[in-house]
Amino acid sequence: MPDSTQPENERTMMQEIFDVIFDLAMPFLDTRENKTHTRISCRFAERLLKKEGGDPHVVYPALILHDVGWKCIPEDLQLSAFGPGDKDMKLNRIHEIEGARIARDILEQVRYPQHLIKEITDIIIGHDSRKIAISINDAVVKDADKLWRYSEDGARINALRFALSFSQNLDRLRKKLDEWFITRTGLTIAKEELRLRESSLDRLSAPSHSL
Repeated sequence: MPDSTQPENERTMMQEIFDVIFDLAMPFLDTRENKTHTRISCRFAERLLKKEGGDPHVVYPALILHDVGWKCIPEDLQLSAFGPGDKDMKLNRIHEIEGARIARDILEQVRYPQHLIKEITDIIIGHDSRKIAISINDAVVKDADKLWRYSEDGARINALRFALSFSQNLDRLRKKLDEWFITRTGLTIAKEELRLRESSLDRLSAPSHSL
């Protein structure tokens, strides 16, 4: 996850602390496919940070921890709080508030700098409900979070859980491009990922020709 342009010893130290944070977050991520979601979002964040800037010391912990609050919501209620259609935004808001609280607890366990904890929890507490980014770090987190939906795993998982065909889910993603993304890089990556998903759909839909 750390930037490859950083000195090797700094990259190693950053990776070690991010690994510890991820390990502490794991019990809270074993719901809603959040382990997969978190790992993929962090990979997108690396690309966003290189193009848009931002502080990896804020962005990566915020992404690792942004959805830990879903663990506080019963699994049979989770689908009522996110996804297409009218949703229970009060329930969605709970995952942000509880997520910020859990994130603070985890970051304090690892003695993360207090000024960074504040910025990270400020991002987490509004990562879905606040549509306007409060900083470049917030913008990178928001875009990386949503880019997962355009990944191969994200598109497949969301089509299944929202009871959509793969084609219907791609249509939904296509319509949301201009609404969801804040940075130019985020929008560019989303379009690239969408083209990849569309090309795989074309291959699946193509008639087979037997000899």
